[in-house]
Formats: sequence, C-alpha cells, structure tokens
Amino acid sequence: MLLLRDDDTRAKNQRLLAEHTALVRSVYAGTADLDRVHAAKLLETVRAAGRSKMYEDSVPAGLLEELDTGTPIPTERVLTEILPSLPFLGKKELGRFGQSAFTRPLDEFLHYYESSGTTGDPAAAPKALDDLLINTVNIGEMWARLLQPKDIALILINAPFAPAAYQFEKALEYLQVMSLRPWVDNITGDYTRVLRLIDQLGVNVFIGPPSRLLEMVQFAHRAELPAPKFDRLLLMAEQTGPSFRRHLERLTGATSFVSSYGSSETGTPAVTCERGQLHLQPQSFLLELVDETGIRRVDGRSDRGELVITTLDLPARPLLRYRTGDLVDIDGTPCGCGLHTAVLRTQGRSQDLIVLDRTGIRQNDLEQAVWEEPLPDATVFNYMVVVHGRQIVFLVTYDGDPAGPWTAVLTDRLRALFGGLEVTVRPVEKLPPLASLGQYLGWKLSRVLDLDEEQNWARLPAPIDAVVRQTLSELSPNS
Repeated sequence: MLLLRDDDTRAKNQRLLAEHTALVRSVYAGTADLDRVHAAKLLETVRAAGRSKMYEDSVPAGLLEELDTGTPIPTERVLTEILPSLPFLGKKELGRFGQSAFTRPLDEFLHYYESSGTTGDPAAAPKALDDLLINTVNIGEMWARLLQPKDIALILINAPFAPAAYQFEKALEYLQVMSLRPWVDNITGDYTRVLRLIDQLGVNVFIGPPSRLLEMVQFAHRAELPAPKFDRLLLMAEQTGPSFRRHLERLTGATSFVSSYGSSETGTPAVTCERGQLHLQPQSFLLELVDETGIRRVDGRSDRGELVITTLDLPARPLLRYRTGDLVDIDGTPCGCGLHTAVLRTQGRSQDLIVLDRTGIRQNDLEQAVWEEPLPDATVFNYMVVVHGRQIVFLVTYDGDPAGPWTAVLTDRLRALFGGLEVTVRPVEKLPPLASLGQYLGWKLSRVLDLDEEQNWARLPAPIDAVVRQTLSELSPNS
C-alpha cells in the first residue's frame, strides 16, 4: 500500500495489516466477538484520549488512573458503565481545539487535512500511518466486492483540504485498480481534458460527489460533446436519494452506489456492498443513536436517530461520543450480499430542511418530484431553489425545448409539494456555481437560496440574477 523505507516501521505495519484484515473478515462473516472487540478498543481509545488536551477536563481522572494500573476490566462494565460515563463531543469543540486535540507530535503524521467547516469550525483531520492503513482496508475489503483490477477509475473530488480523494486513491491501490485524479477549477468549470481522458483511457468507474458529476454532464451537453458513460458510479459526500441516483444512472448508463458514509474527522463508518447497501464497520467504530427517548448503542437491530460515533482506530486524534448531527436509520435485516453487519441509511442533517408555511420539505421530496418520473420531451439536469417571500423560483438546466410542455408538468408537481406558495419553473443555460459545490456546503446551502436575506443576491451571477429579478417582477409586478 505504501513504500516505507524504515524496516521496523514496515514490519510493524505489515503485522497491523495482517491483524486488521483478519478482524475485518471475521466481522463480515459474523464470527467475531464484537462486544469483546469494542470493550478492548474503547479502553485503548480512552487511554489515548487522556493524552489529548481536548479531553483533559472531561474524561474521568479516576478512570485513567484505573487504566494505568493495568487491572483487567470486564467487557460488560466497559459497555454498560464506562461508555455511558464518557462525555459527548460536539463539532464546535472539535474545531476549536485544532492541533491540541492530537496525542502525537505533528511530525508523526503523514498528511495534514481539515474538514470543510460547513457545519462548524474546520477540524484538523490529519492522516497517520496506522489509521490510514486501517481505513484503507475497511474500504478496500468492501469495494473488492464490486471492483476488479481491470477497472479504471476517475476520482473527481475538488476538495483539497479534505482527505477523501487521497483515501480513495489508497483504497484503489489496495485493489490494484488504476485511477486518475484530475482537478477542475470552479471558475472556468472546463471539463474538456477530463472528458478526453475518460474517452482515451476507457474510464469505467466514477468516484466523487454527484454534484460534480452533474456539472460534468452539463458541460458536455453545452459543449456539444458526448456525455460520459460509466459502468459504476461510486457516489459520496452528499445526500443522494433513490430518485437522484436513478437520474444519474439514466444520464450515464451506469449502476450507482452510495460508496461510503463518513467524514474527514471520523473516517469511514459505513461502506457499500455490491447490493448498494451501506454496511457498518463495527471493527473500527462504536456507534450510538440519540433522540428524544435517550441514547443507546447500535447493536445490529433496526433503529433510528442521530448518529454518535466513537472512533476505535484513531489513536492519534481519538473521538469519544462525537455527535455527527446526521439522522440515520439502522436496518438489522440481513442483506442479500451475505455480510453479517447492519446497514445504515442516511436521512440527511436536521438543518437540511426547507421550512415554509410550517411545512418541512427535504431534498428527497424535491428530487422525487423532479426525477422520479420522466418529463415529456425534456431532461432536467440540475436545479436550484430560490425563495422570496411566498414565491418559489425553480431554476433548472435542461435538454429540450424551454417552451415545451415539460415546464408545466414540473410546475404542477412542485406546486403539490409547496402547497399554497407561488411556484415558477425557469429553464436556464447554467446554474450558479453554488449548485456544484454540494460537497463543500451541503444541500441546503448550495441548492436553496433565500432572497429574503438581502446579502444572498450577491450569490447570483449576472445572467441568472436578471432571470430571477424578471421572474419575481412578473409574479408580483407591484413589489
């Protein structure tokens, strides 16, 4: 996976690779004693947290003293007494501590990264050799079920501060799959070279956020170039519901997968199988759910709530009971792929909700209206929602006649969703750059523009600003 010059380091990590790979395979086969694994790893994680300034006032001192004695602690006590006694960690706290959260000197890390900072201050998320190795194996052992060395993969992730692109490149190396990782700037949005490479190299796997894939497909359409075709789409970094996935499959001819669930700061707690299900990786994460009824450990049975993550294989910057803010369902029904791990389904974040007239509208609601059923003689590539008072302007990029009947059909679908509000569909040649930045901003911040806040007008480029102003003027000529 990595070429290491030092003999001792290479041997140490070879042993770690063998041990962790064996554990992963036993977890997938259902033969591992997960309670024992969780208890042992949790105590090591707490011991590591004791070396971090982030926890110096929150981890019980008595517990650290007990761990220092080396006295064995029963598994049941670890999971039923010690785990519930540990503090929760919020996104703001993690971002505030920065490098002081580390338990190792900076020069013991391999690469420095940070989270995007879209839901709080950017959090330091460097990669150390051991956690890079373990996360790579966790992803690689799952992706081996749907990728082969003969595949050629395009990694299209414009997120230089976050580790995802590099991590996926390492997972592909683990599988001996050739990859390319080009860059497309957000100013010109020129995908000419990327499209050429896809064609010349026979790229058949796309890895990246769906907003970036949509941007590339739209560019090909505007440039009168063939749309890129793939065999598989490994989508990540954004909420991607069934309607959105089917839309991307129709555009590219591929089978789509939500490739993984995770973040820069946590690593990858769930990875897709060949059946398109996100399987938990309990060998490396102790997971809990919290809601109005309380908090409980994820034990493989079906449940739902906000996901709370304790990392078990990040000793250089451990996270104890980290509140993700992500709403998830856990499905304990056995998956047809044969793996003995529960399935995770994401429901987005609690803040990813458009609240209008006391009605909450989620991303999946909108995308089902736009993409679940084909429109007559047209394809909607992408969309943006502009809110101004009781008026909703739905900006869409398209393939077809802008004056065709499809706009009326789409308007009717959206009016049913938005109730008594005024809804107008406006076809445009290009959306604001925000719509291609979902992996940076999240769905609501990139796709929903509230013009009741005056400063948001500056987020509209000149041609689209004119379209929006004209539309609002037509709807309310006296405003």
